[in-house]
Amino acid sequence: MARALQLAERGLFTTAPNPRVGCVIVKDGQVVGEGWHERAGEPHAEIHALRAAGTAARGATAYVSLEPCSHHGRTPPCANALIDAGVVRVVAAMIDPNPAVAGQGLQLLTLAGVQAETGLLEAEARELNIGFISRMNRGRPWLRLKTATSLDGKTGLISGESKWITGETARRDVHRWRARSCAILTGVGTVLADDPRMNVREVETSRQPLKVIVDSAMRTPPEAQVLADGGALLVGTVDVPERRAALEAAGAEVVLLANSHGRVDLAALLAELGRRGINEVHAEAGATLNGALLEAGLVDEWLAYYAPVVLGHAALGLFDVPPLADMAQRRAFSLCEARQIGADLRLRLRPV
Repeated sequence: MARALQLAERGLFTTAPNPRVGCVIVKDGQVVGEGWHERAGEPHAEIHALRAAGTAARGATAYVSLEPCSHHGRTPPCANALIDAGVVRVVAAMIDPNPAVAGQGLQLLTLAGVQAETGLLEAEARELNIGFISRMNRGRPWLRLKTATSLDGKTGLISGESKWITGETARRDVHRWRARSCAILTGVGTVLADDPRMNVREVETSRQPLKVIVDSAMRTPPEAQVLADGGALLVGTVDVPERRAALEAAGAEVVLLANSHGRVDLAALLAELGRRGINEVHAEAGATLNGALLEAGLVDEWLAYYAPVVLGHAALGLFDVPPLADMAQRRAFSLCEARQIGADLRLRLRPV
């Protein structure tokens, strides 16, 4: 199963909106076939593994990092393929959270006389597909917030200068997290201040994430770099026809999602992204959007990069949130991982 998970990770950048899945087929203690889901619309992991195993699959055990599917999507059901190949035992790391499967694959196997089990290395399997699970269970993607600050929690100088706080190795690491995401989220303040591209450049990938810009009044310049290569969704609150026309002419899709305060409804935005098949959102923004996401309880994970420098009290802060009345109101996070990335430190945290 550990090998199946290792194989599944090869699809880290390519399988969306599908989950990342690996499969290993074993007979008489020997691996006779293995495979992984490479990209949406193509054969699933089990099919690749069965093709590699050939006739050796008869009487074998299949280890799969996710319950084999039982429904016809863009490809036929994998549970049926395992039955037809003569596999006698299937061990799945976890049940598929997709309501179209959700235990039915294992049930189909059991009814056909195949020994079916689940739960082996389930925690590791869930982590690999945490965004897919979020979209299936909550109707919205997993939101991962990335920040890069000095040791005293500052994102840039009061003048707005912010390049570069962290080093090249840390910036390359960020691009891996971008590449595994289906969408990159930022705010118009960041677009106006930095004119970022918000794409994946430092790692090889066959697809670019959707770029999502929170821009209530449609202030994004049509010539902004974030719009240059297409694949951008601009989310506003009120229609400004001339600005909308210019943005659409530049290749952006514009949608309006206002809350009762006249700001972009961030929860509705994530629900909309979920409907579009977005599993993981990577947010890189300024203090305003960071604070709004935190206040709305929408931050599922925080990648906090710290450079060993100090910028001082007057430098730009990280979260624009209302002052707390007492310590009981503080936002608590649990530390999942701490790792040195080049000269910098990366903390991975989740809300308590």
